[in-house]
Amino acid sequence: MTAPAKKRPEFRNINALTDLPGYRLPAAGIVSILHRISGVIMFLLLPFVIWMFDKSISSELSFAKFTSAFNQGLWIFPGWIVKLLVLVLVWSYLHHFIAGLRHLWMDVSHKAVSKEFGMNSARFTLAASLLLTVVLGAKLFGLY
Repeated sequence: MTAPAKKRPEFRNINALTDLPGYRLPAAGIVSILHRISGVIMFLLLPFVIWMFDKSISSELSFAKFTSAFNQGLWIFPGWIVKLLVLVLVWSYLHHFIAGLRHLWMDVSHKAVSKEFGMNSARFTLAASLLLTVVLGAKLFGLY
């Protein structure tokens, strides 16, 4: 005679304040959420990107204004806030790009649809996007 199977807990009404903080999201879930967040950030900062592109290619004078925005600031914002905004934009682009490549690879490769590949590729995506952001951020803030 076999012992009855252990009954799994049922969650019918999940309380966001008590149940969700203890939930450990896997790396693939974190990458998925950050992929969406990075897409929203890029969409919201699109006017800033268009302004930067316009100022950087219009004329020599507008390019000088563009470069001075990183040192002296822009409107009421000091230069370090402009650099921080550009750093957020750099991270969102890098993360969205690498996570998008990950999703494309999983779509075209049958070998890539496994729990192990999902976990490893999610960790790579997080590490690569953060490492490249740190490298480009160091360049942006003048560390090298």
